[in-house]
Amino acid sequence: MTPTIGVFDSGFGGLTVLRALVARFPHARFVFLGDTARLPYGSKSRRTIARYAAQSAQFLVNQQGAEFLVIACNTASALALDAIQEAVTVPVLGVIEPGAAAARAASRTGDVLVIATDATVQSHAYSAACRAQGLRALEKACPLLVPLVEEGWTGPSVSGTAGGASAPPQMAVTAEVIRIYLAELTAEAAAEGLNPDTLVLGCTHYPLLRPLIERAVPAGMRVIDSAEATADVVARRFGPQEAEKHSPAAQLRCFATDSVEKFERLGSRFLNRPTGKVELVDLGG
Repeated sequence: MTPTIGVFDSGFGGLTVLRALVARFPHARFVFLGDTARLPYGSKSRRTIARYAAQSAQFLVNQQGAEFLVIACNTASALALDAIQEAVTVPVLGVIEPGAAAARAASRTGDVLVIATDATVQSHAYSAACRAQGLRALEKACPLLVPLVEEGWTGPSVSGTAGGASAPPQMAVTAEVIRIYLAELTAEAAAEGLNPDTLVLGCTHYPLLRPLIERAVPAGMRVIDSAEATADVVARRFGPQEAEKHSPAAQLRCFATDSVEKFERLGSRFLNRPTGKVELVDLGG
């Protein structure tokens, strides 16, 4: 039986993890919390991030009955996973180790590239997780990509084909930014004598850019979506889900600590379905 799954992020990006989970558990109950009042976590100290993340985890477990917790936030996974595990009594999974494990399964050369936010790159969490998998990883911060995603400069749809005559002109800007970042990263890899064949998307916003990223990477390079990799780990943990006759569709309840209207507007893009009414919750300072 699938448990109630709680999903936590500092903002909206973790909804891509939720989307991947709903695809694998179409009849489960999900509770999502975006700590939008206190983002960005990346500008805070490790101690403050740990306190915020622990409060959010306790809300999902103690007040919403989550029996399994997914930390769909790279910064919190990198800097606060231990604190979250200490704060709750249910199993907790972050997004970084699954992404590194998926890269290990995909890579033949043992050299991988990682693109992420500045805070995640500064933590070197992906580098450490990849090293634990026997991989050499080169990380690069791509700070322009998150605002481009939140502006909607990603293309016609989450799953649409990048490029083409019908592509909006803004998409050309995003495509050029991606091209520049990846050109810089591959040049750095060559200078260090690496032969990368795998790219890890180390930010939960980046799945919305995957079609553009796949067009920009060198031929044959595999692109690993850590949101999908995390959902795969959860699916393996609970096994195949066989719905009983007349089983209800996935139940989804979303909470935010601020800006619920923005959450509803952006959230439907990340989730690829309506979020429903987002409920406001106050977790304190």
